[in-house]
Amino acid sequence: MNYPAEHIIRLIGDRLASPGTVPGAVRRHPGWQQSLARGIPGIALLHIELAATGRAPWARAHDWLTAAAAAPLTVGADSHPFHGAPALAHALACAADHRPGAYSRALEQLDTQIITDTERRLSAAHRRIDHGDLTEIAEYDVIRGLTGYGAYLLARHPDSDTLRQVLAYLVRLTRPVVHEDTELVGWWTLSGPSGRPDPLYPSGHANAGVAHGIAGPLSLLSLAALRGVDVPGQLTAIGEVSWWLDRWATPRGHGPAWPYWITRRELREQRPAPATPLRPSWCYGAAGQARAQQLAALARQDQPAQLRAESALLAALTEPALLAATTDIALCHGYAGMAHIAARAATDALPTTRERLTDAIPGLLSPLTPTGARPRQRTVEILLDSADGNGAGLLDGIAGIALAVLSPGASASASRWDACLLTA
Repeated sequence: MNYPAEHIIRLIGDRLASPGTVPGAVRRHPGWQQSLARGIPGIALLHIELAATGRAPWARAHDWLTAAAAAPLTVGADSHPFHGAPALAHALACAADHRPGAYSRALEQLDTQIITDTERRLSAAHRRIDHGDLTEIAEYDVIRGLTGYGAYLLARHPDSDTLRQVLAYLVRLTRPVVHEDTELVGWWTLSGPSGRPDPLYPSGHANAGVAHGIAGPLSLLSLAALRGVDVPGQLTAIGEVSWWLDRWATPRGHGPAWPYWITRRELREQRPAPATPLRPSWCYGAAGQARAQQLAALARQDQPAQLRAESALLAALTEPALLAATTDIALCHGYAGMAHIAARAATDALPTTRERLTDAIPGLLSPLTPTGARPRQRTVEILLDSADGNGAGLLDGIAGIALAVLSPGASASASRWDACLLTA
């Protein structure tokens, strides 16, 4: 059975109508209460968007927000943009956009805490740079680091000095560093892609993805510039990161293939290792990276670079080998995320690519349904009955899928839910 988009949205919205309708195994998953990725705050985003677009009552959104705030919130060093106080703040801020005056007291308290935590992290990051140490992914990335804090501040407090401090830090992060007599990019880390020491990466790596790599800071720097928020060196940093990504790209089909990361061996050999086709997802891969490159080109008013980025995105979303490498349907690294990026990119695209990006979306959404599913792939039906910890949430579950299905129907999200992803 091939469901129309509105049917998928209604199925998921009803399945997640209240916290009590979610399977108990999901509710017992670690971080359920405070996780934007897997838990209550991320599911609240779906109901906020449904209410803001007139598809569901506000009472559902309020019930989910109340559930998120019911337990003591994690703050300080144990919190990050996708967990604890910042996760709840993002959901409340999205709701407050459409309920003037609502949640204002809670948001004021959360914002004070978030600014305090951001400035503490900034101080530690600058001390680390001053000392000549290499960074860690959790210092700067979208999920756990300062880019994620900057994404919240850009949406909530675009005129704040703290946001400008985050942008200035990211500019500094892009500058080369010397480690063991080798010049490295400023975001080189001695860990593996997981953020932990990894024997497969004995000399570390430079991460190129959106979720955990330099494409995330590139998106934030570019979106800030497009909204008139800038700091010294910002456009230069945008250009240098864009150049670095293209420097390591390899031609394939009708567009470049950006790597997930670069290792020390690849740096020594000055070429990326041969690789099988990589899924073009939001977190890692050509979809998220192409959107970052498109935003960078828009910020620099570089139309040829914009056309290259949009052509690369179109190729990534339509090439059979890349689609075959995609086995997930969710927002983070599956078809739903690819469709969401296509919708956001089409809004800003040049006339020569806008219609083609829009035309690609139905094909990207078709695997969500039983008749369009690929071998060994879960569908919305399967996820609706899922009892695992990822089945309900934003990044890997049905809440994120429904939000992505909503995206093609609007030029911009009604509640800015995707500010946390830096897709718009």
